[in-house]
Amino acid sequence: DKPFKAGMVTIVGAPNAGKSTLLNRLLGQKISITSKKPQTTRNRVLGIYNHPGAQLIFLDTPGVHRASGPLNERIVGVALSTLNDADAILMLADAGAPSPAAESYLIEKLSGTRRPVVLALNKIDLVPKNGLLQLIDEWSRRQAFEAIVPICATQGIQIDDLIDALVRFLPESPPLYPPDSLTDLPERFIAAEMIREKVFRLTGQEIPYYSAVTIDTFSEEKGGSLIRILATIHVERESQKGIVIGKQGRKLKQIGEAARAEIERMVGCQ
Repeated sequence: DKPFKAGMVTIVGAPNAGKSTLLNRLLGQKISITSKKPQTTRNRVLGIYNHPGAQLIFLDTPGVHRASGPLNERIVGVALSTLNDADAILMLADAGAPSPAAESYLIEKLSGTRRPVVLALNKIDLVPKNGLLQLIDEWSRRQAFEAIVPICATQGIQIDDLIDALVRFLPESPPLYPPDSLTDLPERFIAAEMIREKVFRLTGQEIPYYSAVTIDTFSEEKGGSLIRILATIHVERESQKGIVIGKQGRKLKQIGEAARAEIERMVGCQ
């Protein structure tokens, strides 16, 4: 008999706190790319989570830190620009490997918002129980959070508790998206991101974050049973092309095969 709720929740945190992993876990499908390298996420990624009696529209954002250089400043700006658009803010912190400087900078930015902020302490599987209680106490002294919920995004631990904490702050509203929707992003965008993820993961430290991917063609063939994608990987310097291509094209083939497997799961065909 309770009224239905729907609203926007912005996910913010230091680089590598697990924001994209959490969003993918909630949706049960990968729409936000991940890697161990910071600033893998560059754009805001919207994910739609349907809960009994509520619909939560999550915005996954790039990692927030005190940026230097125009690219990093722009990426961090994307994250901060979403704070006032949300009905609630979910701050994610890595309980196993804190980032004190980035977290302090983010708390400084959150102090200027009137939106309710819920803290999720992620990766609790890496923290002993007695250490977790101390960590919760330390965080409660740093900021007046509406709630602090320990979770593990990779294992799905206490995700329901986190959702319940967030639903409290959503306004009464009918669903904002159809119940079968997962995101507002086009498949072309997600395909480009999946390719970029493989570039990040498979080229080690050699390729900088100035690499990018564009989709040149995305067309259906054979009555929709085959999707043919032509994509371009952009790098900063001519000398980096050889690293992406690899000896006899092996690295490029490896990137293509890994990306294709994930894109096929998304589109449901070859």
